[in-house]
Amino acid sequence: MPDDPIKDALKRIPYGFYAITSRAGDDRNAMVANWLTQVSYEPRLVAVGVQKTSYSRAMIEQGGVFVINIFLQSDAEAIKPYTKGRAKNPQKMENAAYTPSLLTGCPVLAGAAAYLECRVVAIHENGGDHSLVVGEVIGAEIIKPGEASDTLNLPALGWSYAG
Repeated sequence: MPDDPIKDALKRIPYGFYAITSRAGDDRNAMVANWLTQVSYEPRLVAVGVQKTSYSRAMIEQGGVFVINIFLQSDAEAIKPYTKGRAKNPQKMENAAYTPSLLTGCPVLAGAAAYLECRVVAIHENGGDHSLVVGEVIGAEIIKPGEASDTLNLPALGWSYAG
């Protein structure tokens, strides 16, 4: 019997692995996230779990916009520079290769296969260690061809983030 069956069961959810970029004034940031899902067709809404104490959480609230950078499994190395938080890697955006997205100005990271531009419509606090950020998708671009099965995910990296 497992020591923690809830944790073990949660680890069976095959989360994707994305880079969430944000902009507030002249400041830019990128963080990785895997708790992401579409939550409405009309309007098109997505929800992402963002750690309450993260640098990006404050930037998303202040700037009111974010971009979801979607990577292919074959481009896993392109997302890895963003796995450490701003406190541990304060210069991560100084050498980051990106272009500003058309509508929000948030970074579209080099290597991304597609991206979604989002305008924050709500930030929910539910007593946990992550905020639930809901964004309306206002723009997107496909940069590289691919299918959902090609998208980078935690199982493909051999990682998990649950429990």
